[in-house]
Amino acid sequence: MSTHLPTVYPEIEPYRQGTLSLDKLHTMYWEESGNPSGIPVVFLHGGPGAGATPAHRRFFDPAYYRIVIYDQRGAGRSTPLGEIRDNTTPHLINDLELLRRHLNIDQWLVFGGSWGSTLALAYGEAHPERCRGFILRGIFLCRKEEIDWFLYGLRNFFPEAWREFVAPLSAAERNDILSAYYQRLMNPDPAIHMPAARTWSTYEGSCSTLLPNPTTVSYFASDSVALGLARMEAHYFSHNIFLPENSLLDNVHKLHNIPTTIVQGRYDAVCPIISADDLHRAWPQAEYIIIDDAGHSVWEPGIQAALIRATDHFKIRNN
Repeated sequence: MSTHLPTVYPEIEPYRQGTLSLDKLHTMYWEESGNPSGIPVVFLHGGPGAGATPAHRRFFDPAYYRIVIYDQRGAGRSTPLGEIRDNTTPHLINDLELLRRHLNIDQWLVFGGSWGSTLALAYGEAHPERCRGFILRGIFLCRKEEIDWFLYGLRNFFPEAWREFVAPLSAAERNDILSAYYQRLMNPDPAIHMPAARTWSTYEGSCSTLLPNPTTVSYFASDSVALGLARMEAHYFSHNIFLPENSLLDNVHKLHNIPTTIVQGRYDAVCPIISADDLHRAWPQAEYIIIDDAGHSVWEPGIQAALIRATDHFKIRNN
């Protein structure tokens, strides 16, 4: 039996890119690569607020797919970076529809990991008729217990990273980490919000892989990633992602007949496997793949390979 893992597709450049005005405040960066006549697939990045990268184009066969990548409002190359005003899950759902119509796409495959899986579910439940299928990774349903796990529970597995995460906080502030960070991250002074953003984002990056990965941590610590990620996460976590409690699971029945693959790392500490398990039990029609030697990151070898298999298999499903 072969143990060969499929690898990402070669680097490619966009054949078209642009910006889309979302409202008086926000502008979205978007790009297309691959086959202009191919099956459309949209990549939903994590965070919220992490932004997309050129490497994300490489999960899709460029000869087959019309690859749409964009940065959600407040993230990456969309402007203004880190802006929380008029930034809610319903806004992000509407932005996706605006982009779909702008690109004259009728239906697309929706690919998202971590927060990208959250947004994929929310978008799909609002617009199931626009979704050819889903490929979801590192499931995050943004329930209170998941947010509490991120803020407090992770210390059980990453005590060193957690100590650095809470080091800037007083003993009293550690009883409400989210509020303490929210105040710092929303402070207009970069001397206050940037150190908080780097510390928050580095904490997440440090906990994202099964084995220590300095490259991942360095990426999370970069200023543009850190500011968008930390601000958006604190903003969305503080408002229960602007959706009714448990709405993603309560409405998943709307997606039961849409082809779907769920990929989950067994030892995902950032988005523990219980959420993927809960989702699959509510959505038994979905293919569910557990990677036993992986954490959270999309770049974990087993997760990366499973996602590429999923995008390749979707080609067969679609023919």
